[in-house]
Amino acid sequence: MNILHINKFHYMRGGSEAVYFETAKILESHGHKSLFFSMQHPENLPCETMDYFMPYVDLNTNSNGIIDQLKSTGRILYSLKAKKLLSKLLNEYQVDIAHLHNIHHQISPSILHILKKRKIPVVMTLHDYKMVCASYLMMANGKNCEACSGGNYLAVIKNKCVKGSLAKSCIAALEMYVHHRFFDIYDNVDAFISPSLFLKQKLAEMGFRRKIIHLPNFIDIEKFGKVKDGENGRENSLVYFGRLAPEKGLYTLIKATKLLNTNRKVEVKIIGDGPIKGDLEEKAKSDGSNNIQFPGYIKGEALYKEIKKCLAVVLPSEWYENNPMSVLEAFALGVPVIGAKIGGIPELVKEGITGLTFESGNAHELAEKIRYVLDNPGKIAKMGENARVFVEQNLNAEKYYQELINIYQSAIGKY
Repeated sequence: MNILHINKFHYMRGGSEAVYFETAKILESHGHKSLFFSMQHPENLPCETMDYFMPYVDLNTNSNGIIDQLKSTGRILYSLKAKKLLSKLLNEYQVDIAHLHNIHHQISPSILHILKKRKIPVVMTLHDYKMVCASYLMMANGKNCEACSGGNYLAVIKNKCVKGSLAKSCIAALEMYVHHRFFDIYDNVDAFISPSLFLKQKLAEMGFRRKIIHLPNFIDIEKFGKVKDGENGRENSLVYFGRLAPEKGLYTLIKATKLLNTNRKVEVKIIGDGPIKGDLEEKAKSDGSNNIQFPGYIKGEALYKEIKKCLAVVLPSEWYENNPMSVLEAFALGVPVIGAKIGGIPELVKEGITGLTFESGNAHELAEKIRYVLDNPGKIAKMGENARVFVEQNLNAEKYYQELINIYQSAIGKY
């Protein structure tokens, strides 16, 4: 089959991109051809269809003039440019099925009308809550929020959910009404995939009435090799790796570190970059937490080396995480996870088996779990072994491939 993978970013930016690229890779390893449609960017990985990509736009800046802002709004609501460029790509390449990931804003779901017109089946993997929440995080004013339930998108304006901006929040609300009420544009998707049961259930609770198939993310275990005896947990350290953003619960992690009250030295490495990095560094410094390090953005083998050295990975999220790739990567390296009991995290982190869990936002309980890790190295090592076995048996690439192909064939069978 020729599969067209569509995502707004074509470089490694986060978990969504990891799934996008790894899905294409596993399909290619089974003899299928992967084509791509995305947005231009200097960091993009090369591919043969890059000439058809959408022009780059930075929607995070407020420095553009009124004309540019109006153009950006049009692109978010319904991009004619995306339809035109995708049509050109489809004129040159035969496509049997399209697999969509994150397409909002930079591409827009206008492309669904072209795919439907060409009778190309569409499968879409859901990575967040954009189908029911205008700001996609289901958070308002730092708290979990479900005010958009039942299509009440005006709530995003009232709460100024998008970057605290009334203007951006108005655009986000309009976007939801255009896509879900005026066009009902997602009726053109043949199958939705949810990597977590939590996301699937939450979308249904919020009023999303389309059928969703549960298919967890996978990890290419071969890429991580075998876990050697004595290789893991060689230093008293804990690692967080990922985006440094308010919803990730990193202030809770810093507070928990201060509450440890232990004579045993433990280093906490907060690896990554993001909008609150500077503020986190100031917070750690003002708290006198000299055992917290901020190494910056690290990737590949250098990142895996840091993870393997630590006792456990910490995921203190305060938003409804979906099926975080960071957990799968830690497990593949034989490292257990201390995870917040929120979203899809408990589907992966089983208490006392593949890691430890704590109430999201509860720094005192997180501190208790960290103390347990420090005091029980043998049990923690066993959890790491269990975690590795868990992904080997349940979240391997071959199992994912077979289930995905069944979804593809079912979608194709509708035409």
